[in-house]
Amino acid sequence: METLKTLIENWICAGASSSGAQAATLGIMASLAALLAFVADWLCLHVAVPIIVRVTRRTHTQWDDMLFSRRVLNSACHIVPAIVVWWLLPMVVGEYPLAKEAMSRVTAVYITVMTLRTLQSMIDAVGQMDTDRRSSAQQYFHTFCGVLRIVSFFVAAIVAVAIVLGRNPLNLIAGLGATSAVLMLVFKDTIEGLVAGIRLTSNEMMHIGDWITVPEAGADGTVVGMSLTTVKVRNFDNTIVTVSPKTLVDRSFRNWKGMLQADGRRVARRVCFDIHSLATVTQQTAEKLQEKGYCSAEDLATPQVNMALYRRYMERFIANRPEVNAGMQLMVRQLEPTPYGMPLEFYFFLHDKEWAVYEHQMAEIVEWAVVIAADFGLRVYEVASAEGPSGR
Repeated sequence: METLKTLIENWICAGASSSGAQAATLGIMASLAALLAFVADWLCLHVAVPIIVRVTRRTHTQWDDMLFSRRVLNSACHIVPAIVVWWLLPMVVGEYPLAKEAMSRVTAVYITVMTLRTLQSMIDAVGQMDTDRRSSAQQYFHTFCGVLRIVSFFVAAIVAVAIVLGRNPLNLIAGLGATSAVLMLVFKDTIEGLVAGIRLTSNEMMHIGDWITVPEAGADGTVVGMSLTTVKVRNFDNTIVTVSPKTLVDRSFRNWKGMLQADGRRVARRVCFDIHSLATVTQQTAEKLQEKGYCSAEDLATPQVNMALYRRYMERFIANRPEVNAGMQLMVRQLEPTPYGMPLEFYFFLHDKEWAVYEHQMAEIVEWAVVIAADFGLRVYEVASAEGPSGR
């Protein structure tokens, strides 16, 4: 390039004044530098990138497809023209020290910014690998990617400021020790989120895809995203609730993963009966119960209370239902009497844990329990109102 510049100067000086030749040489060299930068950018985008993408697609690994994706490579290609310009600056404006210094700093800052952009694209691409996995290692990996984004941005900012000021970046980093308190205050939420995220994943408290309930935040749905400072929960009404990891660690929340992994989903439904309807079984009621197959003669061999017969029948009925997991805890138990009557709790587990199916199966069993209570002489308690009779 120096030889080319000398030839151009000699050629122009033959027919122009010294000042005119210098200006013409500057214009030609600047145009030549711009042309070389454009050619370098075109070769990278239209030659190098397709070749690299074609090679990575032929491999059996996934990481190279993500790491060398078109987005990452296109971002990296924009660094090459700046490097070409930075390399040619001494030959183009070498005779103008102030212009050379200013353009060198601007070009160096541009290279720093585009390098940061490329690095951020690479981190985003790597963070998208195996997003369906729910292991703690994968959660740690996403957390590490978030930290790496912040660190790379912070380092790039220091390098850019150092270039503008003409200082050594290491000297600036050493001088930041005095402002560490301010930095900790600025990144307070990030640091707390990082610590809380590590606690969430290391203790297997939550993963992406888990169903969680956070009453304080109005969250009741599936975790769709976790970052350093936020946890995104998609509620069942398709609204998105953002919760801080620190909130989840400091306060209690419910994770339904254990229920989804178990052999059944629990039903604990309580029905209150009018306490005045409890009575010993009369001969007429006993014959009616035998006729409908609710009880056997052995069950009625001794005087019985209608609620006791009802509890035993409902336990047999629930245990024989195909949708009920009879191998898990199953009982119809009597709770402490309340002002609203004598409560019975139907406690059992259903095989199907899918929400809609679970609700329908549970409703069918409880509805049957309410309907046949009258055959045992029991009355379901209902608070009296102005529009209808009371439970008594």
